[in-house]
Amino acid sequence: MLTVLGIAVSPDLLDRWVDWLAPDEQPFFLTQNQATAWQLGTDDREPNREDRDTYWIYAIDRKAARTAWLSEAAYGELPKATRATLVRAQVNYGRGSVPTVKRWVDVVGDGVRQQADGHRFVWWKSLLRDPKAVLPGIVSKDLGPSRHAEVRHWPLQLPRVRELAGTFADGSGPNCFGTVMAACGVEGAEHVWMVREPFEEWLAAHTERGGRDDVPGTVFVWRNAEGLVEHAGLTIGDGWMLHKPSQAWKSPRKVRTVAEVKRATRTAGWRLERHRVVM
Repeated sequence: MLTVLGIAVSPDLLDRWVDWLAPDEQPFFLTQNQATAWQLGTDDREPNREDRDTYWIYAIDRKAARTAWLSEAAYGELPKATRATLVRAQVNYGRGSVPTVKRWVDVVGDGVRQQADGHRFVWWKSLLRDPKAVLPGIVSKDLGPSRHAEVRHWPLQLPRVRELAGTFADGSGPNCFGTVMAACGVEGAEHVWMVREPFEEWLAAHTERGGRDDVPGTVFVWRNAEGLVEHAGLTIGDGWMLHKPSQAWKSPRKVRTVAEVKRATRTAGWRLERHRVVM
């Protein structure tokens, strides 16, 4: 079985990763003038959660207010000059999944040089005939591995920690808040996009301020300058912490040292609180 970031990945999940990285139709962001000039129809359909995370839809430049949803066939029928300017526009507007040819040409073949401008391209299923050669590099980019295999003592008072540690969610949405709540016994929390309000309610009802880094059951809470919670993790003892870096489908529930999580989460304007779970 394929292993990514120290985590076993089933064939079924790998197939879903292919669909999320290279859906049958993918969004291209552009202005109305560009849509007219390139003769592209636009569509205001609502993207799904995996689309949002694959293409960083939440970070797109606001001036690119129109969206063209293209299949691989429709994309391939565009004049090469149009494809080149379209792909370059995606880079300029902040869209995700517009990788460099240099990074991937040796993996997926020289055909990516001809797709657009010779410097950037977009993923289609035709480039993913060997997903095991591509997906691990995309999923593991910028993420350290889960170190759950190194844990020697799992906390008996937090029985679900071991079940959750070193797993991927079934798609985008499940996040750090739900991971912490599930590890502390909230049934089903690991499967939902847990927003701030229910997490804050749980925190107020089931924890008290304080806690130590070296014992199980300390919830780390990072807040922004306005006091809104941005991230959370849970200590599991012996200097280890369980956390999920983001809600994206590529983000695993993983174990890292407390020090590693603190370094990875350090952000200007954020402050760290500790809360002790009341067992």
